[in-house]
Amino acid sequence: MFSVTTSDQFLRQARKFFKKHPDLKSPFAVLFEALKQDPFQPGLGLHQLAGKLAGCHAVRLTYSYRITLTLLITEKEIILLDIGSHDEVYR
Repeated sequence: MFSVTTSDQFLRQARKFFKKHPDLKSPFAVLFEALKQDPFQPGLGLHQLAGKLAGCHAVRLTYSYRITLTLLITEKEIILLDIGSHDEVYR
């Protein structure tokens, strides 16, 4: 089981994001629990990022929305970094 923590930036972004998209709170809760169990589940769409976000990963919240995260496999720790639309997260 992985531990999941959040950055301060993620908390600010999440507050704004869920004000605009309250309907995505429930899917996020399901995703959060799935990340804790096994972030490598195929349904999460975990993938490595390149460019300025190299070293980070992203998972799919919905088709249009993503969550970026740092995955420290050796420590079994996941740090959530950002949440938003595809274009917002990969800026």
